[in-house]
Amino acid sequence: MTTRDPFETVRTALWIGGAQWAGKSTVARILALRHGITAYHYDYHDARAHNDRRIARGEPLPSSPDDLWVHTTPEDMAARTLAGFPIRFGWALDDLCALVSGRPILAEGWGLRPELVAPLVDSPRRMVVMVPAPEFREHQIRRLPRAAALGAQVSDPARGQQNRLDRDRLVAEDAVLRARELGIRVIEVDGTRDAEAVADTVSDHFSPYLGG
Repeated sequence: MTTRDPFETVRTALWIGGAQWAGKSTVARILALRHGITAYHYDYHDARAHNDRRIARGEPLPSSPDDLWVHTTPEDMAARTLAGFPIRFGWALDDLCALVSGRPILAEGWGLRPELVAPLVDSPRRMVVMVPAPEFREHQIRRLPRAAALGAQVSDPARGQQNRLDRDRLVAEDAVLRARELGIRVIEVDGTRDAEAVADTVSDHFSPYLGG
C-alpha cells in the first residue's frame, strides 16, 4: 500500500511571490493554461477561505476603516502586514498539502514570502519574486480604479490611498531584500512588455520543473 506524502505538493511546488499589482495572478493563469498545471491563488483564499481561521484565532479587527487606513502610518501598516504573513503562510500550506497533482502546483501571492518559501524548496530556482516598477504602479492606479481602492469609505480618502500605496511599497522593498539575500530571482515589471512576454520569462526560469 502506497502512503501519500502530504508535503510532496509543497516540496515540488513553484512559487511566485512579491508585491501586489505586479501581474502575479495573470502570469500564473497564463502558465497554468500553457503547461497544464494547477495555479493556487493565495490572495483569493486569504480573503475568503481563511476568515474562519482568523475568527478562531481571535484576531482583533480595526474598529473602523479610518483606523485601518487613515489613523496610522505606512510603516506601522507594513510592520503589521509582515508580522502576519508567517501565520497566514501556514494556512496556505494547509491548502497546498490538500492538492494532489502529477504536475507541479504553481502558487502565487504577495504572502508567499521568500524567507518562508526558501526553507521548503530544494533550489531557489523554484521561486521568483515579481514587483512593479514605480511608473508601472502609477499606470495601474490610473487605469484600474481597484488598484488603489480601499474597499471602504474613509474620512480622508487621499491620505488613506497614499498610506496604502506607501505600505505596499515598503512590503515590496522588503520582499526584494529578502529574495536577494536568499538568491531568489527578482523580476521588475515596468509595463514595457505585455503579460505573455513576462510569462515567457517566468516559464523559462521554471523550465527545469515544467518539462515539455
